[in-house]
Amino acid sequence: MTHNEQRQPVTERRNAKSVHLDRMSVREIIETINSEDGTIAAAVQTALPQIEEAITAIAARLKQGGKLYYIGAGTSGRLGILDASECPPTFGVDSSLVRGIIAGGETAMVNAVENAEDDLEAGAADIARHATAADAVVGLTASGRTPYVLGAIREANRIGALTVGISCNTGTELSRAAAHGIEVPVGPEVVTGSTRMKAGTAQKMVLNMISTTVMVQLGKVYGNLMVNVQATNAKLRDRVVRIIGEATGADRAAAEELARRAEGDARLAILMHRFGIDRQEASAALARSGDHFGEAVRWLEGQRIG
Repeated sequence: MTHNEQRQPVTERRNAKSVHLDRMSVREIIETINSEDGTIAAAVQTALPQIEEAITAIAARLKQGGKLYYIGAGTSGRLGILDASECPPTFGVDSSLVRGIIAGGETAMVNAVENAEDDLEAGAADIARHATAADAVVGLTASGRTPYVLGAIREANRIGALTVGISCNTGTELSRAAAHGIEVPVGPEVVTGSTRMKAGTAQKMVLNMISTTVMVQLGKVYGNLMVNVQATNAKLRDRVVRIIGEATGADRAAAEELARRAEGDARLAILMHRFGIDRQEASAALARSGDHFGEAVRWLEGQRIG
């Protein structure tokens, strides 16, 4: 490794296993990529204590009415928007609860706006425009030093928001800036500096953990069933029926009838079946519990005992 390479973040260094990538056969290339991808889960494993702390803090903010913002540039920004956009259909939450912000705005989702990541002030302005002291802000940058993200995290700190930084190097500036630093050092990429590869996969894995676990904490999952799923198409309407059947033991016909009576809301259908109540009573139980399904179940169980 040259002296210049030693000064670079690990994600920018050359990978010794792929220095002859352009001479490899198709099979050799994909075997190399697959082999390198196989190391990602172990890198994420090392960061689980930091991920746990961040999730606990984020969930606490959202339970108090706060929102979750992901902010990043390039691939990192797109991953944040992807994870945020999947929360409403999967967990039945409002689209404003989890939001993704990308350097360069909506255009950057499909067209690279590479210079946008260097704008420290733009990152700060984007957070100032959206976040409040009640919210959680997660900054995403593979290198851990992207100015746009650093500007956003520093502004989030200034206004009193909870801050989390996810990077794929060690000892990063982002980790120093955020209240909770998550570092997943995946090593050099197969194509030097192409952090859409291992670093992108690692960030996606961490985001999956954050959003899924936070939503479980908020009562949007029952067992391992996505009872808050929004039945917006034929596939999801069928999933709602199957979820009702799994949760209640009802056969297909009975589950379909429960889904009809609950107007496609699996949570209501399950409560109606389990406690022998009507849709209005089930809705009232959910409202009383702050839309936390598990707490609604426990409250109704207490009513039955009482």
